[in-house]
Amino acid sequence: MTWSTCAVKWKWPTRLPVDPFILTLLGTVGIAALLPARGSAAEVASGASTAAIALLFFLYGARLSTRQAVDGLRNWRLHLTVVACTFAVFPLLGLAAKGLVPYVLTPALYSGLLFLTLVPSTVQSSIAFTSVARGNVPAAICAGSFSSLIGIVLTPLLAAALIGGQAGFSADSLLKIVLQLLVPFLAGQLLRRWIGGFIARHKKVLGLVDRGSILLVVYTAFSQGMVRGIWGQVTPAQLGALLGVEAALLAVMLALTWYGGKRLGFDRGDRIAIQFAGSKKSLAAGLPMASVLFGAQASLAVLPLMLFHQMQLMVCAVIARRRARDPEASEDSEATQASEDSAVSPRDPASAERNAAGTGPRSE
Repeated sequence: MTWSTCAVKWKWPTRLPVDPFILTLLGTVGIAALLPARGSAAEVASGASTAAIALLFFLYGARLSTRQAVDGLRNWRLHLTVVACTFAVFPLLGLAAKGLVPYVLTPALYSGLLFLTLVPSTVQSSIAFTSVARGNVPAAICAGSFSSLIGIVLTPLLAAALIGGQAGFSADSLLKIVLQLLVPFLAGQLLRRWIGGFIARHKKVLGLVDRGSILLVVYTAFSQGMVRGIWGQVTPAQLGALLGVEAALLAVMLALTWYGGKRLGFDRGDRIAIQFAGSKKSLAAGLPMASVLFGAQASLAVLPLMLFHQMQLMVCAVIARRRARDPEASEDSEATQASEDSAVSPRDPASAERNAAGTGPRSE
């Protein structure tokens, strides 16, 4: 058998069951385990990760279309629902999980799980999945962005109230988070008029910047954990238990956001936006916050978030494809097409996805 024949027979699959970015994340954790940054190298890595996250949120701000944000803000009931799911229902479920300590979860893993429930929603993946499912894309853009903005302040405050001493909250830590996340985001919004076109033309390259920023933060956090020997605290059985708890948490939130939206009288497009924006958590926002709040314990604190991130992407990808095949989706699509004039409707998923440069779900 020739090499060319083998190459054809063993062709690399086009669709992997695991997000390739997650495989890269795991590889970064492995590198941090084998070659952790120490001493002056750790200081350089920490400074570089801070700058990278600031750049990441600057790009988020520059990508958000002001017109779409204004269109989305009109649906204030939807945004309040998403905020309530993200910062009220999720934390309540996290507090309820305390009954699993120490029988199912260790205190350290529970702290990470509780922190996970306090993190804001995603932006990019909420938009992408809402678009695939033919939902209200402008509302998803606005809901995710609004959640991220208020989470910059609300997440540290909730962490201080619910996690306590393990999350080193102070006015200084809040200021660091605001300077690292909110200020770059607002700067991106202010400069969008001049750089928005450039970002739209180079969204693939800037997507690499997104993912590179996350990988750098992961390497820095897990290097600190390795230097301090934190991984001796976790066993494979404990990780399996954590995955089971997170699967139950995600299932509950997906059900609540979908059926709760129906009970509140939202139409199908809005319910899709609520489900995808209200059931997910942002890795991009959670990592830098954990680094500031937990310090040396950040690697263990973000482990539940990393696992939940992969789980939510896999599950929501399946749900989005099923929603797109619903009979209601075809009817809504035909009705929207019939009512459109020569201008592109802001509720057109393809248009919204094009306007929101770089809306792939991988880096959040």
